[in-house]
Amino acid sequence: MLLVINPQNPQQRLIDQAVSVLQNDGVIIYPTDTVYGLGCSVYSKKAMEQVCRIKEVDRKKPLTFVCSSERQIQEYTQGIDAPLYKLIRRQFPGPYTFILEASKIVPKIMLTKRRTIGVRYPDHPITLALVESLGHPIISTSLRADEEDLHDDPHDLHEQYKNVVDMVIDGGVIFAENSTIVDFTSFPPEVIRQGKGDLSWLENALK
Repeated sequence: MLLVINPQNPQQRLIDQAVSVLQNDGVIIYPTDTVYGLGCSVYSKKAMEQVCRIKEVDRKKPLTFVCSSERQIQEYTQGIDAPLYKLIRRQFPGPYTFILEASKIVPKIMLTKRRTIGVRYPDHPITLALVESLGHPIISTSLRADEEDLHDDPHDLHEQYKNVVDMVIDGGVIFAENSTIVDFTSFPPEVIRQGKGDLSWLENALK
């Protein structure tokens, strides 16, 4: 199913339709401020297994939890001291993925041996409306056209994945670019991947 949603002012009735899919163990493709992501509810083992099959996810790497508020990030992570949290909260919402220690509320199946997760708080109206209406984070991973290129057109995504996902949300063609990943589980923090988003705030903090 291809569902067209206004990327600037998401229609709530359409958001509710997508949320219903997530609540019923569904897998969706949806737009963020960086890429089109493949996602499901963090509490659906069945959907997460489907995501892993589609993407061939390396389970040694932490899964990304897409959140819609600072409260959710605090709820699903732990071990963030006050100075660190003050630093990263200034980047919300934005194109960053922060690797942090998972809290006890995170389902065990979602954890790596390191017990870490990636957290994102994207600056995209559709993403935020989905997570807010769902009431908890979405597990998410990016979709690539090939080794080098990211998908930017939802119609292409629908053609390629319509038989393995339950819904593709059309939020328009985007300028797809990877998020920047920073691992905050050690000091100094390690930049795992430089993508969209300035990192001068991190460089200045480490001086």
